[in-house]
Amino acid sequence: SSIRVQVPTYKSYNLIGNFYTKRIQHRARGILETSTVFQKSNTKFLVNATSGHPLESEPKAYPNTPWNSAKNALDAFYRFSRPHTVIGTALSIISVSLLAVEKLSDISPLFFIGVLEAVVAALFMNIYIVGLNQLSDVEIDKVNKPYLPLASGEYSTITGIMIVTSFSIMLPLLRWKRFALVAAMCILAVRAVIVQLAFYLHIQTHVFSRPAVISKPLIFATAFMSFFSVVIALFKDIPDIEGDKIFGIKSYTVRLGQEKVFWTCISLLEMAYGVSILVGATSPYTWSKVI
Repeated sequence: SSIRVQVPTYKSYNLIGNFYTKRIQHRARGILETSTVFQKSNTKFLVNATSGHPLESEPKAYPNTPWNSAKNALDAFYRFSRPHTVIGTALSIISVSLLAVEKLSDISPLFFIGVLEAVVAALFMNIYIVGLNQLSDVEIDKVNKPYLPLASGEYSTITGIMIVTSFSIMLPLLRWKRFALVAAMCILAVRAVIVQLAFYLHIQTHVFSRPAVISKPLIFATAFMSFFSVVIALFKDIPDIEGDKIFGIKSYTVRLGQEKVFWTCISLLEMAYGVSILVGATSPYTWSKVI
């Protein structure tokens, strides 16, 4: 189903409305028909976000009780923290930590404490990063991601700064989003190299007190995630093309077009998973062959 967005007849609002309608039509494939209530609330949400007005709650729909206030606050922080990145970070740390396990006895309370140390530190830094991105891109997010707390007006800029500085006191002076290659290299460096090597060595040396070695599984994981990280860097800009055009962000999607970037990403993923299948099939371990 599609959601028709009613916005003022300004040129920029029409652009935003058309863009958002296309995104809703695309995402609606394969899911249940959106209810009338959601259509009305989503239309109002978009208009508030794109016009810069704070998001207003529906009268009588959500009584201002302590319970509802707490739920709304948690929901706003949940969206601010970009949960898909939090989940990805936690899973990547756990998986790369398991590469350091050599025998069953390695799975001990010491191991779990070491993993927990790494996960907590990484999640704090993750929230700092996504929060800083949102503070830098409020106007763009009003077009591309109007549901985010800063873009919708649920959070003020001061609130966003307070959250970000609570997780890290160092604020970078560079905004690299405008340079597509540099932005992609940042993602590649973190997801493909730093996460793999640093957290593996954390478990290997700090938790297990073993010498630092670069194993074949670690090399494979790093190589695979290099392909995967390039896809992340390219794919994340595909749905954001309209906002990026308006604000002069020369991403590869803006330069090459959505379809070309999409199929490039698909090809890279096919290559990565194809090599993974070959590596697993030729592994000396039966369980690896089966998987």
